[in-house]
Amino acid sequence: MFDFKPISLVLGFLICATGFFLTVPLITEIIYKTDQWQIYAIPLIIYLIIGGSLIIMNKDTEMKLNLKGAFFLTGFCWVVMALICTIPFMYAKTNLNFFDAFFESMSGITTTGSTTINNLEIQPKGILIWRALLQWLGGIGIIVLAISVLPFLKVGGMQLFHMEGDDPYEKFLPRISLVVKKIFLIYLGLTFICFISYYFCGMSIFDSLAHSFSTISTGGFSTHSNSFAFFKNDKILLVTIIFMLIGSFPFIILAQVSFKKPFILFQDQQIKLFIIIIVCLITSLYLLVGDQIGNSIYQKLIIISFNSISIITGTGFVSDNFEKWGNYSSILFLFVMFIGGCAGSTTGGLKIFRFQILFLSVKNHLKKLIKPHGVFASKFNGNNVSEATFDSVTSFFFVYILGFIIIAFLLSFSGLDLVTCLSAAATSISNVGPGLGEMIGPEGNFSQLSSYSKVILALGMLFGRLEILTLLILLSPFYWKN
Repeated sequence: MFDFKPISLVLGFLICATGFFLTVPLITEIIYKTDQWQIYAIPLIIYLIIGGSLIIMNKDTEMKLNLKGAFFLTGFCWVVMALICTIPFMYAKTNLNFFDAFFESMSGITTTGSTTINNLEIQPKGILIWRALLQWLGGIGIIVLAISVLPFLKVGGMQLFHMEGDDPYEKFLPRISLVVKKIFLIYLGLTFICFISYYFCGMSIFDSLAHSFSTISTGGFSTHSNSFAFFKNDKILLVTIIFMLIGSFPFIILAQVSFKKPFILFQDQQIKLFIIIIVCLITSLYLLVGDQIGNSIYQKLIIISFNSISIITGTGFVSDNFEKWGNYSSILFLFVMFIGGCAGSTTGGLKIFRFQILFLSVKNHLKKLIKPHGVFASKFNGNNVSEATFDSVTSFFFVYILGFIIIAFLLSFSGLDLVTCLSAAATSISNVGPGLGEMIGPEGNFSQLSSYSKVILALGMLFGRLEILTLLILLSPFYWKN
């Protein structure tokens, strides 16, 4: 069906890379002079040995994969990554069992931001930086996936962003390897700028580093149980707003920004609609619940903007308990959880472009009702939208909503109330972070859920992060037939 040697080679590099990145929490524990360094040192050595062995055994393998192999590699690597990153959580002084640790690891690499850890302030510094680093790695991982793999697999309309043939990006950077390299440097540079900005706004070096990792990746892990409410600093909130927005823009477009083309961002149809939605969201909340928030107009706008952008981008940071703003804000945030940011960004959700394609589909259908024999061309960012793309987006939208319903239904067996089931399902499949309700709301976390519920939600995070169809196809009997 497909050759496992290229998959073993990629897996070897992935395991080695995980071992390499374990040096970050290891060094952190050494700096803070704790006895936790062994938790990272032992897996580091084991991963380097296992990964190195796989690389040596398959070093002469030619990297060729067919379509089936690409689907398998995509899902398999993410699952393996979640499992091997679970080990530090289990053996650190966090009192997490396997299911809690797996939930935390999956939440990290899928940039969801839901957590099962209580009292973050007293947790080992190494584990706090490890979970933030996982989000940073997951963020760049999903960007690479979105620009180089998903368009090739034609998942959920992502063929619109293919970088070959008549795609306008081909003239910009013709080779995917060059694109990935440039985007990684931009991602790294933005992380550094975010880190410096946080530090000069009043965060400690450790908090600045951890939060820069989880901000640019729109992940949402914080080093404090109260998230950004802990800092009580409007400057920090403003910095976070800026970098959450940047993280939700297509990185392939960010890579084209230059002094000659400073406004190229605003030529993209996704970004235009995304900004319009955010402005409408903030304005409606200001008019309807502004009286319950802050004292000055500036403070109200900062708090509303921060929490609104945090939810719609799937970041999940919290600076205020938005459930106290009234039912309107809770219901509105539940809906915007599904939207997400732009394709090719670090955000989760359905993505803006799919709503635009669905709107075009409805518009064409209405025209055909009037003129059944008419031929109507649709364009997105100057490119023709094929019928196959319409079908792909429609199928994805249906499966996404169906997945949300199934997750909520499965959670109901654990005895959770309706609001918790619905919001937990939405926040997992959209990779947002906080849910609604007393248990998993802005002031709670997921530690009180049963192991059964945590496994369901962890799988929901994985399906949501990998655009559902990428994994769903692996469960199809048709896939496994030669």
